[in-house]
Amino acid sequence: EGPDPSEYQCSSLSLLPLSLVNQPPEDVIATEGETVTLGCTFETSVSTTAYLFWYKQDGNNSPKFILSRIQRDEGNTAEKFKERFSSTLNSTLKSVPLKIQKLQLSDSAVYYCALSM
Repeated sequence: EGPDPSEYQCSSLSLLPLSLVNQPPEDVIATEGETVTLGCTFETSVSTTAYLFWYKQDGNNSPKFILSRIQRDEGNTAEKFKERFSSTLNSTLKSVPLKIQKLQLSDSAVYYCALSM
C-alpha cells in the first residue's frame, strides 16, 4: 500500500495561573513611635498555596527582604525586622497587611508586596 494520505495535526494549550497584587497607592504619613499598617491584597485564579512577600527599598538601594507568609503567621522574617515588623496572611480576605510598630525615621522607604505561586 502507498503512504497514508491523512493529515495529522498536533497542538497544545498551556494556561498560566493568573495572580495579582494590589497595594493602596497613597503615601502613609506617621510620627516616630506610632504603629502603622500597610495594606496588600491579592487575587489568584487557582486554589494553590500563595506565598506572599514584603520588601523595603531605601532610596536607590535594592529592595531588602522583610518577611514571607504562606498561611497565617507561617513563614520567615529577616532577623533585623523581627522585633517591629509583622504580618498575618488572611486567606479568606486575601490580604497580608504589614504592621510596623514603634516607627523610626529609618523606616521611611518604599514597601513592596509580592506574590509567588
